[in-house]
Amino acid sequence: LCAVASLKGVETTKTPISLSCPFRSTGGKGTVLNGIDVLVRSDFALLKGKRIGLITNQTGQDRDRHKTIDLLHDAPGVTLVALFSPEHGIRGELDDKVGDAQDEKTGLPIHSLYGESRKPSAEQLKNLDALVYDIQDVGCRFYTYPSTLGLAIEAAVENGKQIYVLDRVNPLTGTMMDGPVLAESPTFVGFYKVPLRHGMTLGELAKMYNAENNLHADLTVVPVENWRRNQWFDETGLPWTNPSPNMRNLTEAILYPGIGLLESAISVGRGTDTPFEMVGAPYIDDVKFVAELNRASLPGVSFVPVRFTPTASIFKGQTCAGVYILLTDRNTCNVVDAGLLIAKTLHRWYPKQFEVDKIERLLLQPATLNAIKADKPLKEISASWNAGRKDFLQLRKKYLIYK
Repeated sequence: LCAVASLKGVETTKTPISLSCPFRSTGGKGTVLNGIDVLVRSDFALLKGKRIGLITNQTGQDRDRHKTIDLLHDAPGVTLVALFSPEHGIRGELDDKVGDAQDEKTGLPIHSLYGESRKPSAEQLKNLDALVYDIQDVGCRFYTYPSTLGLAIEAAVENGKQIYVLDRVNPLTGTMMDGPVLAESPTFVGFYKVPLRHGMTLGELAKMYNAENNLHADLTVVPVENWRRNQWFDETGLPWTNPSPNMRNLTEAILYPGIGLLESAISVGRGTDTPFEMVGAPYIDDVKFVAELNRASLPGVSFVPVRFTPTASIFKGQTCAGVYILLTDRNTCNVVDAGLLIAKTLHRWYPKQFEVDKIERLLLQPATLNAIKADKPLKEISASWNAGRKDFLQLRKKYLIYK
């Protein structure tokens, strides 16, 4: 049966529906395929006869960069009724609240999930049979796209709708983890009890959230094919599209879980050509600061003095001195250590200017914040996370889809 054969490995809480359909190939043998590619290959069998609401943005595309919006809109037997946009909007261009709009090409309404509400409403869902989610994540706990997915799962349950997650690879691999597990109540920048860098795909996170919160959603994950957990994004052959305005390459995505932590307290390069690849402030002595950071000899990373003037965010329009972060070995770099080393040093040298408490908004781990203030050694701080990460590793085993 076409639907079962072509969607081999689909993770669902319901018995798959068997539908006949013309089979078509997407990619050669061994080619890494995201969930949308698998769905296209099946001729959209899982969605036939359904009225769909699509949660997506500019990253929703197949291997050939065909937009998921257009693919579902033109799919035979599928009725695309509405679009939903996450943070940064349907085209990923905004760095503010997102308003409702209308898609110029299809004429469909676009409901914002990053404005007055962050969860699809009963009114928005009343004429739908199912929600479909297709957005590229970056594998970091405080990136908001997983939160949008979690709230969509809740909305589907509350309104008796199905939800399909078109899974995508984790660009930071599915094996490497870093940082402490969430230790506070969930927020929109900390929706799951996972480490800062969790090594899971959104499909796997969806399964975890659905089960661990006893939501019992009618959830189907359309899985990635031919991806190995130890693969980085640039080893998959998939096209890169900036997931958000300041996430412009894989290096920045790798650095983000550690450097992004600091953005409420210091410039992290937003408003420059290399966001998350450098940090700075007007009050820093860049040469002495770099010498101190390099003295720690962190694996896989080194620091270079730099000066820059950001055109956005904190210290906008002011000349900042700081460091450019040179990623020398992505396989050995514990990027959260780099972020904590920067925070510890700034708090020790500039306690009045560097407002260290602001990083708790994304860190969400009071014990680690206190350790930074006490200037504890990095090894001691990291060791304090071991119990939480051990429990997380045991928990996540139940929800892993890929080897």
